Amino acid sequence: MGNGEVAHFQLGSAGDAFAIPDLAFPGKLSNIIIGVLLLGIAAYAWWLRSKSEQVAIWLISVAAALFVLSFLIWVVSGANITTISLSSLLAGAVVLAVPLVFGSLSGVLCERAGVVNIAIEGQLLGGAFTAALVSSMTKNAFLGLIAAGIAGALVSLVLALFSIKYLVNQIIVGVVLNVLVSGITGFLFTTVMQEDPELYNSPVHLPVIDIPVLSSIPVIGPILFRQSVIGYLMYIAVFVVWFGLFKTKWGLRVRAVGEHPKAADTLGIKVNRTRFWNVTLGGIVAGIGGSFFTLVAIDSFTKEISGGRGFIALAAVIFGRWNPIGAFLAALLFGFADNLQVILTIIGTPVPSQFMAMMPYLVTIFAVSGLVGRSRGPAAAGEPYVKE
Repeated sequence: MGNGEVAHFQLGSAGDAFAIPDLAFPGKLSNIIIGVLLLGIAAYAWWLRSKSEQVAIWLISVAAALFVLSFLIWVVSGANITTISLSSLLAGAVVLAVPLVFGSLSGVLCERAGVVNIAIEGQLLGGAFTAALVSSMTKNAFLGLIAAGIAGALVSLVLALFSIKYLVNQIIVGVVLNVLVSGITGFLFTTVMQEDPELYNSPVHLPVIDIPVLSSIPVIGPILFRQSVIGYLMYIAVFVVWFGLFKTKWGLRVRAVGEHPKAADTLGIKVNRTRFWNVTLGGIVAGIGGSFFTLVAIDSFTKEISGGRGFIALAAVIFGRWNPIGAFLAALLFGFADNLQVILTIIGTPVPSQFMAMMPYLVTIFAVSGLVGRSRGPAAAGEPYVKE
């Protein structure tokens, strides 16, 4: 429960074209009311389950939103600064979610075809390193973006070669690739980049494109219409992957290969070829996501710059039920948790900073553990196919 202070939430910023009044919540009273509402929702959900009826998704969403609001009111009302900008919080969440979205799309593309992609972390890291190196040497951010996609594809080619052609366990190959890419990029960072940072580690950043009028819409304007090229590519990629998988003949074949490769083979679908190209495409997507670190977010490449986000992206795949849109929403959730811990640490909250730093990973654990038992991935994921 919060204290007696008031938590203020700004819906816009000073530069917005439209002024929206701030929201003010008395800490203790607001949390009491929200607590009663959550208890009511829990009782209703228990009643539905006792009658063997499903709990509606909208009801779960409302409960989650109320819980997050209650948590925000509690920590903000007890902070040194009792005002927080919701627009900045949401915009920062989208920015931090960009590499997670690309990584999760890579996982969806691979697993829908029957290959478990544990190497997302290595693909993100390889993309970040290559983008920084090429952009620094050519002074062209777009060449760095293209090079990042190629680097991700190369990592995926190794995964595809060993797991599909030589039938090596996909989990083992993925783990080894993560370690290998981490070692190679760390070695080159020390021996090449640090020797001449001006030449090899001063990447040119991609410009932020501000769409007139639309970017001035309160709250959602800066989030959707004030993005880098990679940010806009993220929205396009989510739609294209979803449309391709569920609305095209190619997607039907990919899903058939991931669910029942033997039946797909009898229909004339080249199972291993389909898997090979899907894994390669997934690597390109993840590599582009990795370029976000060095072409948008940070001024230069550093060791382990991906920070384990490849594994969080893998969790987003499971949380999103192997659906591009679901994975996108899951990545936004993890990005929100990541940005929340940064902002709340800055404003000074009663919550220990160590706990705030753990928040994104705690959300990941709870999300996966809550759904892993009820979600069913592609039936043939992780199983090599040998034509008889």
